Amino acid sequence: MSLVKFRRRPFGNLVAQDFFDMDDFFDNRAWVRDMLPSRFWNGKTAEPALNVKENDNNFEIELAAPGFAKKDFEVTIEDGCLNITAEKEHSEEEKDDNYTRREFSYNSFERSLQLPESVKQEEIKAKYNDGILSFKLDKKEEAKKMPPKKIAIS
Repeated sequence: MSLVKFRRRPFGNLVAQDFFDMDDFFDNRAWVRDMLPSRFWNGKTAEPALNVKENDNNFEIELAAPGFAKKDFEVTIEDGCLNITAEKEHSEEEKDDNYTRREFSYNSFERSLQLPESVKQEEIKAKYNDGILSFKLDKKEEAKKMPPKKIAIS
């Protein structure tokens, strides 16, 4: 860890220069769509939240995707990436003498995760329960954390 000298700035974490150079302030902000990194804007409406936990013997991934069914998901592994896509359509129509009511919705998302080389790709397990898509990715033997070994001193 390296130490960096802390310098207080006026207005907290905002750079004071931003308030005085108005052209720069309005031209280079996040609301300019081309300036947004893909993690904020990828042309889709939203991406589901994702938790990744590393244990000694495996990785556990949880993806929040409520409202979907198992059949809505497609999970593939390609070029070392775990690709998760889901698509769901719903339509409803009610006709009466005086009116017709139509409702429809469409929801989809894509997530891709680069898998570490330490994962056994052929043994990945997935489960969907209560709106959570869970994955268990076992590590290869050589990647598992070894217990400490006591060495005798002669």
